This record gives sequence, C-alpha cells and structure tokens, in this order.
Amino acid sequence: DVTEIEEKEAQAKQEEQIMKEQELSNLLHEKRYLKALGLAISLDRPHTVLTVVKAILREPEGRRHLDENIVRLRKDQKEAVLAFLVTWNTNSRNCHEAQAVMETLLRHEAPDTLLQFSGIKPAVESLLPYT
Repeated sequence: DVTEIEEKEAQAKQEEQIMKEQELSNLLHEKRYLKALGLAISLDRPHTVLTVVKAILREPEGRRHLDENIVRLRKDQKEAVLAFLVTWNTNSRNCHEAQAVMETLLRHEAPDTLLQFSGIKPAVESLLPYT
C-alpha cells in the first residue's frame, strides 16, 4: 500500500509551497525585488509577478528599478514574464504595468533575441489589439 507514502509526499509539497510563499512575502517586505520576481516566476504565479512589478513601480525611480530587475532575469524568466504581461495587458487596471515591462523588454533586448523567445508570435498577436 503506497497511500501513506503518497500522503507524506503531498504534505511535503504543501509545506514547501507554504515556505516559498513566506519567503516571497519576506522578499517583498525587504524590497529584494529581483529574488521576489524570480521566485514568483518559478512558482508560475502571474498575479504575484504583477504585484512585484507594481511594488517596484511605486518606488522612487520605479521605472529605472524595473529596468534593472527585468534586465537581470534569465531568458526563460523573461519569456514567462512576456507570457504574463499578455494577460495583464487585456485588463485596463494592469495595462500600465504590462506596457512598462514590455517597454523594458523592447528597449533592452535585441530584436533577434526577442524573436528567439518561445511564444513570441502569439504574444505579439495578442498584444497588438490592446496596445
């Protein structure tokens, strides 16, 4: 019977998730935005990434800080943020943050690099009607 083993594994995953949520909360409180962005992306939490972006933009010189943090993300993380911002852009409450992140990506990534992002074509097609 493997039921007990499966229950222990599920409980361990749930505890790990709670620990990551707490770590994310601590990172936001400490204004360690790069790590918070990375953790939220790894947890596949678009709303949490949006929350981090909003927190960055509320800071003095928020646009500069946003640029610094987005530029330092890995390529796979930038791809995830691009996918997230497509959804954010469709909502008028979040479109300004989506546009800020998109502007950062467009200014700091070479067009050839952007074309290599997975999902770039559907992202652009989805962004055009709302941008």
